[in-house]
Amino acid sequence: MEKPVMILGAGGMGKAAMEAFLSNDVVIYGFLDEDETLTGREIGDIAVLGQMDDSGLLGVIGKDCEAFVATEEVELRKNLVEMLTKERKVMPVNAIHKQAQLATSVVLGHGNYIGPLASLGAFARLGSHGNIQAGAIINHEARLGDYVQVGSGAVIGAGAQLADEVFVGSGAVVVAGIKVGAGARIGAGSVVVQDVKEGETVFGNPAQPV
Repeated sequence: MEKPVMILGAGGMGKAAMEAFLSNDVVIYGFLDEDETLTGREIGDIAVLGQMDDSGLLGVIGKDCEAFVATEEVELRKNLVEMLTKERKVMPVNAIHKQAQLATSVVLGHGNYIGPLASLGAFARLGSHGNIQAGAIINHEARLGDYVQVGSGAVIGAGAQLADEVFVGSGAVVVAGIKVGAGARIGAGSVVVQDVKEGETVFGNPAQPV
């Protein structure tokens, strides 16, 4: 990456994204965050420059730096992505930790976070603005939509299909070939052995609707 990157969000995901960029020797321009009390503070050696609606700071995105949206709140993330694409004409970049393992045939969208020791197998597809936490395994030919969140240590089986905005908790297992509808939520540690409907929340082993 030739330009430095501005990270929108200085919480946990922002810190994780910082580590991912630094692992690849990417220069970080700074953080922006909604919490005005963070302005002027440093996270590691990186300053929180101001708030996310600061037009002056946002003005450097595109011309002088790239951007990454680092918030786990899906609606806020969607709003920030829309602002960047429409007002700044910029698509957020991917933050992929150096210790993540991606097959050469993986297809990625934009603005994804992929944590250390996460693994994406052959011909897996990940949409845009996903959040794949440390140690998660996305097996071969699995397909994940936009804004999908997969918790630490979760396993997505071969050929499984997760629609947009699906949440998979830490340590959960979605077995091979399962289809999970848009906006569904899978509880931590659950084992999903049958398809999950759109908007449904499931939990347990085997996972059942809650």
